[in-house]
Amino acid sequence: MSPSQLEDLYARVLLVRLSEQQIMKEYFQDEMKTPVHLSVGAEAIAAGVHFACPKDTQYFGTYRNHALFLACSQDTDAFFGEMYGKVTGCGKGKAGSMHMSSPEHGLIATSAVVATTIPVAAGAALTAQYTNSGRIVVAMFGDGAVEEGAFFETVNFASLKKLPLLFVCEDNELAIHAQKHERKGFQIFADMAKTFHLEYIEGDGTQATEVVAKASEIVARMKKSGQPGFLHFNYFRFLEHVGPLEDFDKGYRTKPSDLGEKWDPLPKLKQACLTAGVAQSKLEQIEKNHLAKIAASVKKAKAANFPAPAELFTDVFAPGGC
Repeated sequence: MSPSQLEDLYARVLLVRLSEQQIMKEYFQDEMKTPVHLSVGAEAIAAGVHFACPKDTQYFGTYRNHALFLACSQDTDAFFGEMYGKVTGCGKGKAGSMHMSSPEHGLIATSAVVATTIPVAAGAALTAQYTNSGRIVVAMFGDGAVEEGAFFETVNFASLKKLPLLFVCEDNELAIHAQKHERKGFQIFADMAKTFHLEYIEGDGTQATEVVAKASEIVARMKKSGQPGFLHFNYFRFLEHVGPLEDFDKGYRTKPSDLGEKWDPLPKLKQACLTAGVAQSKLEQIEKNHLAKIAASVKKAKAANFPAPAELFTDVFAPGGC
């Protein structure tokens, strides 16, 4: 990657980290009423995949979606508006942290229910195929989603129909507090992908440049073979499942002594920038600009209005008849 590309990638990853650090500072003031599933430790995966994919790519994600939303939109006004439940939010204050979306920027939907956006992504990929748009669709999910029937049904359908669908597994080896060996009858994702004739690549989700390289490679392979793709990235969830605190005292996992050195994607990417010749002053200016942007967005969100009661009856879909 060129120095300018590394600088751009660093800015994207840093925006997610600083935005979530702001949530951590603000959350116990009790003005944010939404549960928050923070992305600390995983930022490089969403940012790197988005960096590598074509501009017209459509994305579907999970409740741990802050990194994906900010990677797609970079819109901190809509982000914090939704955190505070205000009309300026991306969901008019009604969606909350777990249902962020920005269709105008390619993020079609995210959901609090595990694996539910995966088959919807297949529908979008089928549309792309049917209309000959050349677009690919990305479904991002945690490793817990692969234990859901919807996941395997979608993989089977995508394989059968050769859909332009890229499955991206953000694997922290946890489903809330349950370890992978307690949940999975299989452990090797490559074997599963081979069975369904998926293009498959795995990598280190804490290395943003590696995420970009492997996402770029799999998109190229999908275009060439006409098969769906599967990216598998490991990372370490720094914080509790839901909330802004650490939870290493709960007993289901221990805090690694090398947590920051081994698992934090941000200093690794910063070092890559410096090695490539990006000036330290440039990186400091990016951080300064982000902090000013985030502070302004929080101020706007706090000053904005809550949705009117009538908003309970808008943006609601219910099929007619029984």
